[in-house]
Amino acid sequence: MNITDEQQDFLGITNIKKLSAASKRALEWDMALGNEWFFEYEVFDLKGDLAYEEGVVRRDPSAMIKENGKYYVWYTRSTGPTDGFAGDIEKSKVFPWDRCDIWYATSEDGLTWKEIGPAVKRGDKGAYDDRSVFTVEIMKHEDTYYLCYQTVKSPYTVRVKNQIGLAWSKSIDGPWEKSKKPILSPADNGIWKGEKQNRFAVDKKGDFDSHKVHDPCIIPYNGKFYLYYKGEQMGEAITFGGRQIRHGVAIADNPKGPYVKSEYNPISNSGHEICVWPYNGGIASLITTDGPEKNTVQWSPDGINFEIKGVVKGAPHAIGLNRTADTEKNPTEILRWGLTHQYKTGDYQYIRGFRTWNKKHHTAKGESKE
Repeated sequence: MNITDEQQDFLGITNIKKLSAASKRALEWDMALGNEWFFEYEVFDLKGDLAYEEGVVRRDPSAMIKENGKYYVWYTRSTGPTDGFAGDIEKSKVFPWDRCDIWYATSEDGLTWKEIGPAVKRGDKGAYDDRSVFTVEIMKHEDTYYLCYQTVKSPYTVRVKNQIGLAWSKSIDGPWEKSKKPILSPADNGIWKGEKQNRFAVDKKGDFDSHKVHDPCIIPYNGKFYLYYKGEQMGEAITFGGRQIRHGVAIADNPKGPYVKSEYNPISNSGHEICVWPYNGGIASLITTDGPEKNTVQWSPDGINFEIKGVVKGAPHAIGLNRTADTEKNPTEILRWGLTHQYKTGDYQYIRGFRTWNKKHHTAKGESKE
């Protein structure tokens, strides 16, 4: 390997003729990358109606947009404890995101919030979304607002296949018209083993999204609409990176679809909740929680082929981005502040705020940064 004096000095390599595997990997890093992709964060309580309320679940905040001088956010809302899959499936609540509707709230400062009410409710019995609608994201395009979200049809069993729905409105306050069928569904090439409700028993796992499509987010990009989503696979495994969770993208010419899954899926080998934003002509993505590349910030020049740009210590869960931010000011400017959710107990979650900063120095107390 051709090693410059600058590389040897920066990486602290003792002997360039005796390179460990770790040093060889380090020499492949992009030396031009600085700390602009690296951030630290903290979370804090919100005021008003989004503060913790006993017996109420508020979670998975959407991105915030600003209209009429106010910030708007949509989120998953339900009430009551969960029983898991041990109770009466037809009557009990399986998860905190079960038996949910999508609500929204407004704020003048992003700190004190007023809950307005439901935006999108569960469908009538027999509809594809009759059990729960949850994990919502907002997009405004031209003069129309779009909400994409997860759906579950009863009964909520461990083998149920989550789908993605869409609602739209000319007014940010609704009413919202829902798609009559899902805009995205899991792949149908996995094969369950036996009839027992066991999601790990498979004869064939199928594609990365053969069980569930989750956490949708639509980004207008290059004259089309890129629907990013999390895929869960039938017979999901635990690997050296943890849960086998990956992201995919489906692309449409129109916000309402039809959405066609990319032939390059999956476009990540790690991750959990979708957190994507436009930057420098491409798409940036925060990858958290699961997989060998968790806790990384990645960027793609084409919205499909992502490379690691930064590694972070951690990040808030289920981030609700501030879509009013100047995304070109800094790679992570859109993460300077936003919304997140936090578990109070296994049954109840609530929405909190977060803020981040680019860390440039590691100093001791009283030490000068100059």
